[in-house]
Amino acid sequence: MMKKKVLAGVLAAMTTLSLAGCGSSTATTTTAASTTAATEAAAAEGTEAAAAASTEAADTADSDVAYIKDKGTLIVGITDFEPMDYKDDSGNWIGFDADLATKVAQDLGVDVQFVEIDWDNKILELDNKSIDVVWNGMTLTDEVTSSMSCTNAYLNNAQVVVVPSDKADQYPDVDSMKDLSFAVEAGSAGEEAAKEEGFTYTAMTSQADTLMEIQAGTSDASIIDLLMAGAMIGEGTSYPDLTHTLELTTEEYGIGCRKGSDLADYINDELKKFYDDGSMETIAEKYGVQDAIVSQD
Repeated sequence: MMKKKVLAGVLAAMTTLSLAGCGSSTATTTTAASTTAATEAAAAEGTEAAAAASTEAADTADSDVAYIKDKGTLIVGITDFEPMDYKDDSGNWIGFDADLATKVAQDLGVDVQFVEIDWDNKILELDNKSIDVVWNGMTLTDEVTSSMSCTNAYLNNAQVVVVPSDKADQYPDVDSMKDLSFAVEAGSAGEEAAKEEGFTYTAMTSQADTLMEIQAGTSDASIIDLLMAGAMIGEGTSYPDLTHTLELTTEEYGIGCRKGSDLADYINDELKKFYDDGSMETIAEKYGVQDAIVSQD
């Protein structure tokens, strides 16, 4: 009888241990599953966060406005082109375009830096990020608008022929000018006009250089912007013995940014603000170009 009781106790103990083992296995499995689920959820959240951060970084990288604000400087590509961009007696860059660019930089919260460029390489300068914008009385030609993101037109202009005042009456039309030697700025609308008219010409670094060519007698005439002619030739200027005659083309000025840049839209908004609050006209009157302003709608 005693043996049966002992045996029964042993069997009961074995059954208890067996049940305890089953319960431990289930708890372990549940804990492991919970840990796995938590890990997967955290990984998913991490992936979403990383994707969001990547998208934000991409958006910032694609934004010229953000890029300019981050580096703290708006670099403006120009040439010496009165009344748009030129130096005062202290060596500071002034002019209608220079003053507008300075106002935009102030609104961006950055410094403005003016860099003289080879006009023929303006697109390359933009793409290399050695400048951020071309703001220099730039005519909106097909080449320009296909290679840059450009603003709306903000000034009207024309390409005019410049000759010595005492010879102006000898050249009343294009045909009378066919035998003249012209000086033009390389890559400019003036050069395009010379090509279209079949003129013989020499390409110079800047429009100012073309006037020096006439003054020196090494060219008979030049083709420059009407707005520049109004500021740089005639009585009271550095070239009192030069005058402009024919208008070969009519055109509009725009501001050029990198292709796809959001800076062009930003500047459009700025130009409209300056037009609406009257500051654009105030600056234009300072440099004598108020009659050329294009309304900003």
